[in-house]
Amino acid sequence: MKLDPFYLIVDSAAWIERLAPLGVRLVQLRIKAMDEAGLRAEIRKAKALCAEHQCQLIVNDHWQLAIEEGCDFIHLGQEDLQTADLSAIRAAGMRLGLSTHDHAELETAIAAKPDCIALGPVYPTILKKMKWAPQGLERIGEWKRRIAPIPLVAIGGLNPDRLDGVFDAGADSAAVVTDITLNADPEARTREWIARTERWR
Repeated sequence: MKLDPFYLIVDSAAWIERLAPLGVRLVQLRIKAMDEAGLRAEIRKAKALCAEHQCQLIVNDHWQLAIEEGCDFIHLGQEDLQTADLSAIRAAGMRLGLSTHDHAELETAIAAKPDCIALGPVYPTILKKMKWAPQGLERIGEWKRRIAPIPLVAIGGLNPDRLDGVFDAGADSAAVVTDITLNADPEARTREWIARTERWR
């Protein structure tokens, strides 16, 4: 499986509506706190928008709703992996992405036979408090050697100027949240990310 090298992560379908028309090909909908009805509506809208713009939608965490809404890609953190029904996810024909932050989590992820694995944070990140120190580029190479040919997603503190190092180290895709969503001009920044990742596409 090949992932687009630009992996956008947003917390609402409104962001997808705003940025997908610019040429985004891969987006994760990551909503942490919302009631089920709201989540279902967001997933449904995101799915329709992504279909309209030929964009791959990945739903974070909410695998039951993703199955019910006919989505085809789910991403789980380690805690969610412990409670998720992987057989149900596979039976639904969904692809599976998993987050990792250390060697123990990598072993757990590999055992689940995912379709892609994320490593983070590569650099310091303001997105959330992390108990893990920044992994650095060397860890990307180590992870890629362990999991190849499974695609590796780098996440945490990334910006366009750090992309060469991340891809040269072995990442297949670079995930981004705040460098775009907190930017003064998210549309311009999205276009920059698309242009700067073109040579790995």
